[in-house]
Amino acid sequence: MAADPDARLRADARRNRDQILAAAREMFAAQGPDAPMEEIARTAGVGVGTLYRRFPDREALIRAVAQESFAQVLDEARAATAEEPTAWDALVRLVGRSHQLRVTIQLALVSARAREILHDDPRTGEFREALMAELDRTIKTAQAAGTMRPDVGAGDVAIMLSQILRQPTTNHDLATLAFDRTLSIMLDGLRTRPGESLPGRPITAEDLRDR
Repeated sequence: MAADPDARLRADARRNRDQILAAAREMFAAQGPDAPMEEIARTAGVGVGTLYRRFPDREALIRAVAQESFAQVLDEARAATAEEPTAWDALVRLVGRSHQLRVTIQLALVSARAREILHDDPRTGEFREALMAELDRTIKTAQAAGTMRPDVGAGDVAIMLSQILRQPTTNHDLATLAFDRTLSIMLDGLRTRPGESLPGRPITAEDLRDR
């Protein structure tokens, strides 16, 4: 029996959409959400016309990437909490190994344009709130265990990650090295140890809600 042509077309459309989203995630993480649409299409292995049939404009693509990435990071955060022996280990796993987290930070904090596009998107907002709540629980658990300094909040961690992602170079290898080194310095600074207190108060998830 011949394959159903409609089913084949639907499968092709899903594959094209998945390839476009995967390419956009990679480029948004590296370059931010202003990455050229033509380059996204080329990386995805599809024509520009196919990209625009799936996503009629950049805003639609940013919303789709944000929704998918936030959902996946939330799953990763919950898995890290469930699988790692301590809350500190869960935090290190999430911020160090999650490529999706880097995408969400780019869209939620680094790019002013993406923040504006996503500000009134309710689905992205739901994922974002759930992710920040999970991050906040992980941090408070690590602090209660005495492994993380007590004078930081979830907002502090999110802002530090956003600063790390503002890479001063377009050299991929150097940018990767700089991210890994700066992240290690950040995590080292978050550990509990004798030293001076930070100025002011912890920055919370609520502080970032209306950014």
